[in-house]
Amino acid sequence: MYLQLQHKNMHLYKELKNLVKAVYLVSNKFPDVERYALSSQLRRSATSVILNFSEGSSKSSQAERARFYEIARSSLVELDTIIEIANDLGYFNPQEFELEQPITLTFKRLSALIKTTKSQLR
Repeated sequence: MYLQLQHKNMHLYKELKNLVKAVYLVSNKFPDVERYALSSQLRRSATSVILNFSEGSSKSSQAERARFYEIARSSLVELDTIIEIANDLGYFNPQEFELEQPITLTFKRLSALIKTTKSQLR
């Protein structure tokens, strides 16, 4: 918010912010009993994606940058799994919240970013 850093201008960063907002809206639909369990884990995994992406973007070493991008992608996989479990439990209506496309697109973009970053190591 205060720092004017380059990664904030990236399309992926803006998509990640929107994904976090969508995840918070979905988690609001969960039953109260899940407030400190699945709902909390869902929110943490979503914020972990954008936080690790942002932190990785600030690293001067390509190796460190790639590692943080990989952590972000792993958190996205965690997020996808939690969404699947929540859907199986009937905690939200997938037609009400479009998460498949943003999650899939984010996975592809992070994977491409990791590949590009690692190729710059050579």
